[in-house]
Amino acid sequence: MPNYESTFICSPETPAEKIEELTEKAKKIIESNGGKVTLVQNLGKKRFAYPINKLREGSYVYFEITAPGVIVSALENLYKVSEPIIRSLTVKVEKKAPPKPVVVAAPETTPEVTPEVTPEVKADAEVKTVEVKPDGE
Repeated sequence: MPNYESTFICSPETPAEKIEELTEKAKKIIESNGGKVTLVQNLGKKRFAYPINKLREGSYVYFEITAPGVIVSALENLYKVSEPIIRSLTVKVEKKAPPKPVVVAAPETTPEVTPEVTPEVKADAEVKTVEVKPDGE
């Protein structure tokens, strides 16, 4: 069975009990048609990027489900007829493959080289002090 992610947004004036009731209705539709709800998250109120139906925020509910395709149309019907729901989206997702282990090569260590000081280099590096005589002498 394919995996789906479904999200619906309710009006901000919708009480928490009504949102919970809509969530239970959606779970009931999924499970009665042979699907399985793997995750339900009530994400709470979030601000929109732009106004939707003259509203600036809404309450988000997110589902991850495994179900046959007919459940998607049943969920969409529920979302359309429920007045508090202002937006919804259901998408099919690919099964997530386990992450491949990342092998990080150890950096090559180079031995620290200290420069040798030869007498010529040492003589060039010495600062010579020169006495300056006044012009009158």
